Amino acid sequence: MSQPLVGIIMGSTSDWDTMARAAEMLDTLAVPHETRVVSAHRTPDRLVSYAREAEGRGIRVIVAGAGGAAHLPGMVAAMTHLPVLGVPVRSKSLSGLDSLLSIVQMPAGVPVGTLAIGEAGAANAALMAASILALTDEALRDRLVAWRQAQTDKVPDSPQ
Repeated sequence: MSQPLVGIIMGSTSDWDTMARAAEMLDTLAVPHETRVVSAHRTPDRLVSYAREAEGRGIRVIVAGAGGAAHLPGMVAAMTHLPVLGVPVRSKSLSGLDSLLSIVQMPAGVPVGTLAIGEAGAANAALMAASILALTDEALRDRLVAWRQAQTDKVPDSPQ
């Protein structure tokens, strides 16, 4: 695979079940990406390095998944001007509502594009990342348009 354009990061290996959907969608659209575990709470130095070095390594969009307190997307967004798309990972205690509220309630000036809780959010974050990249990549734009048309074509005209 060529130079990664999207960084998929997550706070824990247990988040992979959700964040794998982002990787699968990017694979479908042939968007080069990387995956890393970058915990805001347990590996703060890794988080700082990742956020500060991502652009220099060619990353153009970051998809950050986190559960519970879910500080990862906001902390990364505070350290880079790259677009950061937050995916709330479903938690055991509050089914991901805690994650959603933690990610979506960023203060003015530190934006995080926040998607739905769980696997749908991860898939949509990948589609959003592809849409951002497609603004300057006509071949990717064509793949994205074709993928969306295929989704439309799957919807039957009648329930019978």
